Amino acid sequence: QVQLEESGGGLVQAGGSLRLSCAASGRTNSISYMGWFRQAPGKDREFVGGISWSSNLVWYADSVRGRATISSDNAKNTKYLQMNSLNREDTAVYYCATAIVPYSSVPRLWTSYNYRGQGTQVTVSS
Repeated sequence: QVQLEESGGGLVQAGGSLRLSCAASGRTNSISYMGWFRQAPGKDREFVGGISWSSNLVWYADSVRGRATISSDNAKNTKYLQMNSLNREDTAVYYCATAIVPYSSVPRLWTSYNYRGQGTQVTVSS
């Protein structure tokens, strides 16, 4: 089992930045990828980006590329999602999730992930 604890959400003004954290515990040596997703009200859950757990290779969705940075603190088993130049369309509940299957690249489907965080609300005000 892997447990995920997210933090860092909140209210931010348009144009601002936010950093989300996702700390993993439990059987972290089974993790292959961590993905970040978001779900805005009335919309489908959307892949934001992901990172290989061991090699720290990162991938980003087109919608956030250039504004998002995923980073890692391997000693803390924690990954971070930094979002800059936030706009109202970034308002959503953000989730981290981990996959244990050794896919060739980061999976972009929510259903490919075995463990999910509780989600953290990010609200961007204009």
